[in-house]
Amino acid sequence: MTTMTNASVREFKMPDVGEGLTEAEILKWYVQPGDTVTDGQVVCEVETAKAAVELPIPYDGVVRALHFPEGTTVDVGTSIIAVEVAGGAAPAAGAPAAETEPAPAPQEPQEPQEPKAEGSGRQPVLVGYGVATSATRRRPRKAAPEAPAGQAAVSVQAELNGRTPAPEPVAEPAAARQRPLAKPPVRKLAKDLGIDLATVVPTGPDGIITREDVHAAVSATQAPEPEVQTPAPAPVAPAAAPAPASYDTARETRIPVKGVRKATAAAMVGSAFTAPHVTEFVTVDVTRTMKLVEELKEDKEFSGLRVNPLLLIAKALLVAIRRNPEINASWDEAAQEIVVKHYVNLGIAAATPRGLIVPNIKDAHARTLPELAESLGELVSTAREGKTSPSAMQGGTVTITNVGVFGVDTGTPILNPGESAILAVGAIKPQPWVHKGKVKPRQVTTLALSFDHRLVDGELGSKVLADVAAILEQPKRLITWA
Repeated sequence: MTTMTNASVREFKMPDVGEGLTEAEILKWYVQPGDTVTDGQVVCEVETAKAAVELPIPYDGVVRALHFPEGTTVDVGTSIIAVEVAGGAAPAAGAPAAETEPAPAPQEPQEPQEPKAEGSGRQPVLVGYGVATSATRRRPRKAAPEAPAGQAAVSVQAELNGRTPAPEPVAEPAAARQRPLAKPPVRKLAKDLGIDLATVVPTGPDGIITREDVHAAVSATQAPEPEVQTPAPAPVAPAAAPAPASYDTARETRIPVKGVRKATAAAMVGSAFTAPHVTEFVTVDVTRTMKLVEELKEDKEFSGLRVNPLLLIAKALLVAIRRNPEINASWDEAAQEIVVKHYVNLGIAAATPRGLIVPNIKDAHARTLPELAESLGELVSTAREGKTSPSAMQGGTVTITNVGVFGVDTGTPILNPGESAILAVGAIKPQPWVHKGKVKPRQVTTLALSFDHRLVDGELGSKVLADVAAILEQPKRLITWA
């Protein structure tokens, strides 16, 4: 009866919601114990290192328990919710799952004192197999059946009392030579100092190695004795750790680094110290591009679509990649090869409440300008809502980051891991500019292109950046160069 009861409770485990991610944080529970759930119903929202994801339950039933509160980070594969499936009775509170397989009945009379093991569920499984204490005990030696146990007890007690035990087994001098005689504190000292006791000359009674012998061995190897004291300062650092806690609410705020922020930090460190970055800059007059943006906003082909300078900048980069396809590549460290991609998954860096993410538009090179505008709008709105899926952030080839929206002129962006280039777009603002031989106020911006110098040399990087600038300066090149 117990088996049927527990079989009716299903444990829903934290799934791998995106390409090998190992953990996720529970952001919000949508159900509580006692609620009825149906197959496919969303029960919680979790945040992985990539994005926030809603988890549906895969069966019908009644929620029995939520194993973790909101805000807890849980490893993939760990049960997070227990659901009593339809048609099953509820198990007793606290009943362990291991009881679904009852232990075999005892077959030997020496086990009746085992009732305390029933709460374990695991210990009784050996009952009936003749388990006895003597079964795991070593046989005594023929020469002296009682000597090993008795001598060991005397030796241990003597060492604990600080006395040297008298060697009784005369028949085993070889074994004593194989394992140098030393008290446990002396052995620990030798281990901490990296000294092999077999190389130490004993001076203690009956050949026992003393602390002085170990220190002498250290001196003989030119290892300074003060090294023994080096672990002592270690507690000083932890002692200072509690101090900041008193400032948490007054002068300091500590923000746990997890989820998207943690993944971004790790990715940027890996990229910065793996790919040799080179960044080039160009300042360009984008007055004509800004006029084209205003014209496209009035075009019926773009009705209902978001049209902004980023749209034309993205199209300019796609055209530049078509003219210089080697820029759209990645570095295969294992094979020591450059992998040139014949497609462009265009990443757009987006700032969200949970941190910076970089979803990408799949096959952006094959999209028309209206299609690209639609994809950009969907990408940005989904990212702001925190609904970007992990798959949308995988497989990018090049990226655009628009720092101009923050009023920043330019920057030196770090490559998205696995990509060869990233374009930073600065603020577009009126500046004095020489136009047709006269100084006039023009709409000007600064572009910065960072690229992986292992696969993109200065010539290739310069050509791509120059092409983007040329298109933004003369947008008609979108037609002539396409």
